[in-house]
Amino acid sequence: MFKGLGGLGDMAGMMKKAQQMQTDMAALQEELHTMMVTGESGAGLVKATATAKGELKALDIDPSIFNGDDKEVVEDLILAAIKDAQSKASEKAQEEMAKLTEGLGLPADMKLPF
Repeated sequence: MFKGLGGLGDMAGMMKKAQQMQTDMAALQEELHTMMVTGESGAGLVKATATAKGELKALDIDPSIFNGDDKEVVEDLILAAIKDAQSKASEKAQEEMAKLTEGLGLPADMKLPF
């Protein structure tokens, strides 16, 4: 169909791939809202669950850590669990994006907006 048009045939293929990638990225964005990761601190005494988009969904705190004298320690454990969950969410999002870009023949380490 595009014989004799030089690189335009390749351009049509690239456009088709770009459209497919846009569709796949939109689907992945939706999936990232439902994928869950759990970060923890204090050997599991505090657990934070977030979506792969980084939205905090749940916080589980073992009651044994509640002692009036240890308020700062508890706060630090909570923050550490949340940061761990956010880090895991970011890693999961990048992992899923790498699968998408690899399937389209793009470099696995290509950073796309997320």
